[in-house]
Amino acid sequence: MLKTLAKCIREYKLASILSPVFVTIEVILECLIPFVIAQLINVIDVNAPGDIRMDRVWMYGGILIAMAVVSLVAGALAGAFCARASAGFAKNVRKDMFYNIQTFSFENIDKYSTPSLVTRMTTDVWNVQMAYMMIVRIAVRCPVMIIFAAVMAFVMGGSLAWIFMAVIPVLVIALLLIMRKALPLFQKLFPKYDDMNESVQENINSIRVVKSYVREEYEKQKFAKTSGALCKEFTKAERLLAWNSPIMQFCFYGVLCAVLYIGAYVIMDTAGATTTGEVSQLIVYGMQILSSLMMFSMVFAMIVMSLESARRICEILNEKSTLHNPANPVYEVENGSIDFENVAFKYASNAERNVLENINLHIKSGETIGIIGGTGSSKTSLVNLISRLYDVTEGEVRVGGRNVKEYDLEALRNQVAVVLQKNVLFSGTIKENLRWGDQNATDEELVEACKLAQADDFIQSFPDKYDTYIEQGGTNVSGGQKQRLCIARALLKKPKVLILDDSTSAVDTHTDALIRKAFREFIPTTTKIIIAQRISSVEDADRIIVLDGGRINGVGTHEELLKNNAIYSEVYYSQVKGSGDKEVDAANEAAFRESLIASIEGQNQKEGGDRK
Repeated sequence: MLKTLAKCIREYKLASILSPVFVTIEVILECLIPFVIAQLINVIDVNAPGDIRMDRVWMYGGILIAMAVVSLVAGALAGAFCARASAGFAKNVRKDMFYNIQTFSFENIDKYSTPSLVTRMTTDVWNVQMAYMMIVRIAVRCPVMIIFAAVMAFVMGGSLAWIFMAVIPVLVIALLLIMRKALPLFQKLFPKYDDMNESVQENINSIRVVKSYVREEYEKQKFAKTSGALCKEFTKAERLLAWNSPIMQFCFYGVLCAVLYIGAYVIMDTAGATTTGEVSQLIVYGMQILSSLMMFSMVFAMIVMSLESARRICEILNEKSTLHNPANPVYEVENGSIDFENVAFKYASNAERNVLENINLHIKSGETIGIIGGTGSSKTSLVNLISRLYDVTEGEVRVGGRNVKEYDLEALRNQVAVVLQKNVLFSGTIKENLRWGDQNATDEELVEACKLAQADDFIQSFPDKYDTYIEQGGTNVSGGQKQRLCIARALLKKPKVLILDDSTSAVDTHTDALIRKAFREFIPTTTKIIIAQRISSVEDADRIIVLDGGRINGVGTHEELLKNNAIYSEVYYSQVKGSGDKEVDAANEAAFRESLIASIEGQNQKEGGDRK
């Protein structure tokens, strides 16, 4: 764990070294100052007022001023370097975590919830940053101060200094007992933070649904429950750590009283062998030793709190992607052909059954393939294997005649564009969102892609057109508009394979038909795979695949499946027909087709062939 976190120091190594160096200088001077003060007190104390040597007073005074100034400068530099080192260390930890998360495969991402990752990059990093700051400065200061103050205490007070040494084992044992009890409690604490963040995130993301169903009170109660659980666990841990301060205070004042009592007795008994200056500064050294022990106990408590945070951070930093580039990757995808050979797939190695089973499928480059099936029939799982978002469990998937495992991941995914089931837009302008597909795309290319995706019309209706700002999550555009923008973004990649995972569900049938018509006319060489719930979205495809329970139930054209596949015909008649009378159904189907064709032709006439 320490080795992993130490890698995050990097360019802040110098600051991390200089801070302890200046702290050491500061501590040495702080320990020498009482010694000089003792000499000054002795000069004044042992002489009558008229016999005081002012030259020695001025000498010791000048030395004290110089030492104080140097100590002040050293302390300020130590603080500045400590702040730079701890803040920089935290920055690198966050950056390394974020960069590593970007390398995760979907399988890795499935292991961690979003609230957990947010907690690790905020609360956990803050805890580790505070611990590192204390380690770099206070954890160095305390032992150095104890050592030098103890040496000076023996120089000044002789055997009296053993009083301070006697209390150290008591404090160490108390700290170890507190740590032993507190650490398991902190291990339970951070999952509670994850639960609370999850409650907040879910509520904010779904605030419109919450208000629509008037569930504010329920959400308040749910948050109060998670917040209360966190408070309960944190109180238990803090109650244990709270013993640290009274134990330290008891030892501090107990030792102080002992030194005052025994010191006063020694002064009177030795008749000048031990001076007032020596005893007074011995008390100062004792206070330095004990206050350092108290500060060290605070550092100790912070380290105990941060240990679980450090473990959770290292868990992310050490996580390795389950997907890797081959030793000699292929960077060019020849064409959009796709082949599934005896493919089986499951999300976890210990899962009882496969999600996909015995998949054999061959798609020619440029074909339009429709995929339908009930909820849970593994439609999305099937297409996720094409862009290697997951690796197959058995068999192989080939794109462009090569196993997808032979390709460079970035090269493969640039040629296999996927419009995912959950459409996501990022905060920024429409142009900025579209250029996720091609960061070098010209304005003309943006417009062309949006025309193909039937998005240009509504964009032109906005006052700022393509410079319109999209709110986080795309909340200021409709579901259908969001889907069309995501399709345009995918088209800008100029892919050899385009996958639409139920990406036109929020689009009306007329617009859906226009999108498919544009695909046929303007990207005929691109392989198009359309997952849909509506039969009308796939019925004009070259072939349609019917999935059922992770297996291929049927493959064929619309007409072939209507005749030969029970699942397809049942879905079709439930969506478009519904009368149960075949003659009436045939008449309804003809009317539906005529209406759709007339609608498309009318739209084409209105546009005047501008897209061409």
